[in-house]
Amino acid sequence: MPKQKKFRVGMVQMACAPDPRRNLRRAIAGIQKAVRKGAAMVCLPELFRSRYFCQREDVRFFDLAESIPGPTTEALAKVAQKTQVVLIAPVFERRAAGVYHNSAAVIDSNGKLAGLYRKMHIPDDPGYYEKFYFTPGDLGFHAVSTSVGTVAPLICWDQWYPEAARLVALEGAGIIFYPTAIGWHPHEKEAYGTAQRDAWKTVQRGHAIANGIYIVAANRVGFEEGADGGGIEFWGSSFVADPQGVVIAEASADREEILLADIDLDHLEDVRRNWPFLRDRRIDAYQGLERRCVDQETGSREA
Repeated sequence: MPKQKKFRVGMVQMACAPDPRRNLRRAIAGIQKAVRKGAAMVCLPELFRSRYFCQREDVRFFDLAESIPGPTTEALAKVAQKTQVVLIAPVFERRAAGVYHNSAAVIDSNGKLAGLYRKMHIPDDPGYYEKFYFTPGDLGFHAVSTSVGTVAPLICWDQWYPEAARLVALEGAGIIFYPTAIGWHPHEKEAYGTAQRDAWKTVQRGHAIANGIYIVAANRVGFEEGADGGGIEFWGSSFVADPQGVVIAEASADREEILLADIDLDHLEDVRRNWPFLRDRRIDAYQGLERRCVDQETGSREA
């Protein structure tokens, strides 16, 4: 059950520098600013402690990884305890030699680790070579109980998968937090940029509607040069959608901001009573979702 019916969430939309220590200091300053403005929960962008190193494959970047608990979670735990805020804290996790995860720690307002999520869907696209760095998550999709309420951390590429959102909603999450690092390849922006960003927003708004849940997406901003000189222009646009898919707060595409939005779980309850999608699910008829797809050539339904 939720601890609070109404509370404020914050997102730190930031540009990330090469120096991890500087990024941590600036993230903490952003958290403190959000708390001063009433935030009870704050989410940071994906892999916020460094530039988005996955633009190329380079074993030296594994040196950025750290354990959980470790330096980032310990520093943020002190902030959480001092300011009484719940934090969604992305970490490049070193689990063991040669085993690394793209993770998000949920740190409760008492400074304790309330939950850990390891990114399940790992992309491998030009400029997003994450399969080189990250082992797919093995903790599943789960909700986390905090002093403020029950939430679920997912990460970036997970945003495109309705199964992930549905599973955490069924576990009782009232909010899905999506720490994100997504943007445009400069040579594609003119032709495809508007459609790409609209699709990103639309699919997440769809998750909010289909599950009667709040969605919080926290992205980074700024241009980060890639190995080939092309780079990525991160499109910011962090936003919050309510259980009807209404965007109730949205940041700019090109500026650092502290974005705030008010969460009302009575509104969530009312939406679900009038749009009872979870009630009307045919849980007896969804066999086959565990399969990759039907073979188009043979018609085989084997996994």
